[in-house]
Amino acid sequence: MNKPYAESCVQNQAPILSAIRPLLRQQQAVLEIGSGTGQHAVHFAAAMPHLAWYTSDQAAYHAGIQCWLEDAQLANVHGPLTLDVLQPDWPQLAVDAIFTANTFHIMSMPMVAACIAGAGALLPLGGRLLVYGPFNYAGQYTSASNAQFDQWLSAQHPERAIRDLEAVDQLAQQAGMILEQDQTMPANNRLLCWRKS
Repeated sequence: MNKPYAESCVQNQAPILSAIRPLLRQQQAVLEIGSGTGQHAVHFAAAMPHLAWYTSDQAAYHAGIQCWLEDAQLANVHGPLTLDVLQPDWPQLAVDAIFTANTFHIMSMPMVAACIAGAGALLPLGGRLLVYGPFNYAGQYTSASNAQFDQWLSAQHPERAIRDLEAVDQLAQQAGMILEQDQTMPANNRLLCWRKS
């Protein structure tokens, strides 16, 4: 099959790398939730060879991810693992970081809650959950383009939406994590980092 390609991955991978590299400097292994095309995994793992990078997604995306992994031939990238955040048993990995990009607004809110709870259960003390994407604050959009994007999301599926940071942070706190960083990113996105405490 042809390798899947997402232009948005190419556009945002450099700023995301700049944001996550300092946060992952002391970490050893990362589980990426929702690896999608596999482009981010290859780019980030190549730039941070000290990390073991585990890709994961629903089974339908595995062939595309595998194409990128086979072409890249990076020793530190693994997977793809089958992971639906709603499944009761996640892959049992020894990871000290979890990364996910542009997934929380695609997931339903119960899926977001399951993702955060699963991350909190898997991470050791001091482990980090890094989430990239658009977020609202106090129920307000941060830009007109995010408001338009949210309308488009709900038209695609009624359970899709830009999430409120406060609601997501409350779920993270319930999972034993504290918000460590909230960084402004290009195109009205954020890079959020929680630490298991």
